[in-house]
Formats: sequence, C-alpha cells, structure tokens
Amino acid sequence: MAGTVGSSSVIVTQSREGKGKGPARRLRAQGLIPAVVYGRHSAPASVAVDPAAIEEAIAGPLKFNTLITLKMDAGEKRVLFKDYQVDPVTRRLLHADFLEVALDKPVKVAVPVVTTGKAQGVTDGGILSISAHEVELEALPDKIPAKIEVDVTELKIGQSIHISELKAPAGTKFKFATDYVVAFVAVPEKEEVVVPVAVPGAVPAEGAAVPGAPGAAPAAGAPAAGAAPAAGAPAKGAAPAAGAPAKGAAPAAAPAKGEKKK
Repeated sequence: MAGTVGSSSVIVTQSREGKGKGPARRLRAQGLIPAVVYGRHSAPASVAVDPAAIEEAIAGPLKFNTLITLKMDAGEKRVLFKDYQVDPVTRRLLHADFLEVALDKPVKVAVPVVTTGKAQGVTDGGILSISAHEVELEALPDKIPAKIEVDVTELKIGQSIHISELKAPAGTKFKFATDYVVAFVAVPEKEEVVVPVAVPGAVPAEGAAVPGAPGAAPAAGAPAAGAAPAAGAPAKGAAPAAGAPAKGAAPAAAPAKGEKKK
C-alpha cells in the first residue's frame, strides 16, 4: 500500500522471516517481494513490500530520488530507493533495497540533465551532443531537484559547456573531480565524394560504356567522328602528295646497272 504525505511517498511494509529462494518465492506468490532497509546506525532490516506500491512511489518526476516513508513494525523510516532486481523476461520487480536518510544530512544522488533552447551552432549547421546525461550533486533528501536544466542557446560550433559553468539549484552542490564537458556543438562532417579511377585492363561495370562501342566516347588520342584530320595527315579521298606514287600505279623504273643517275 502506498500514499503521499507532503513531498514524501508512504509505503507500508511487513516484517519477514527467512532468507533464500524458497521464502522469496512464497512471498511473490502472495503478491509481495523481499526488500532490505539499510539503516544509518542499525543493522539491515528484512521486510516484505508490495511491488506495485514501489512503482507508484517512484512514478513521479523525481523517479529513484523520491523520498519515501516506510511504515515498519519498529516505526517509520525516511528512505531513498537504493537498488532493485527485475525479472529479465517479464521485467517485474523481484527485490528492492532502501537506504535510510536523515532530513538534515545531505546525500549524493545522480540527477538527469535536460537542455533548453536551440544552440546557435545547430542553426549554423553544427550538431549538439550531450556528453553527460546525469550529473552528481549533494542535496538534502527533501531538496533533491528533479532535473538540471542546461541552456545551450549561446553555444556556437566548436564550443562546449563544462560542469563548472553550471549553477547548482539552491541548497545543492555539484560533486565532480574533473571539470568534464556536459554539452558541446560538434563541427559537421563533410561528405566525401569518391571519384572512380580507370584501371588498365579492368572489365567495365555492367551498363558502363565500352570505348569503341557504338555511342561510346572515343578513346584517349583517337579523333572524334567527323573531326578534321590531324595536321600533316592526308584527308580521305585527297590526291597524293607530289612525287608520291598513286595507289595501284606501277613502281618507277630502276636505273640500269652502270647507268649514272641524273
């Protein structure tokens, strides 16, 4: 059973005895799942909870960072959802872990990043990339923000926003060891045009024109059809050059032996 009191969801638990697969199967047969509550100054407590109540509690905007009030036999405890196990096929909740917190003690949590605005670099053709989809921060359990908004409007191509440039919500503090990039606008990649290179002796691709074939472009160095002959080459049908024997004419008589050439 789940309810809401102020900003905290309430889940009623039952104490449970026994550990292992057998007791866990019997609990699931009753519509419950085993859970463990890790106390701040006490030993872990084994309880049984309704999985539907957990799913209802974390369905809000805070998701897994929702502050939950567990009603137990020993009293109430304020907890955060720590870990869980689901069935790999049905995805139904099989086990849950809770971590007890104090309202006056800050906790470390991961909060999702949400960008706002349209980056100038995107308008100029760049690509906006989010490097960190979550950021770690420290906050009181009842002051955890649902999201961290990052304004990317002024971001140009080649520019980035680092975690140190973000302003943490009131009452919170970002926790980081290195000043990592949260978002940046990348330079668009130019599409490379591949120019085919002719290889001597290569078989032309299907549908490609073959040099010398009807309609194909003339081979390199060959005169185009109807083009004027090259300089010095006789035109087709032209008279032979002076001194050159006509086609089919008898060869000139050779001088007799001993006859002087004139």
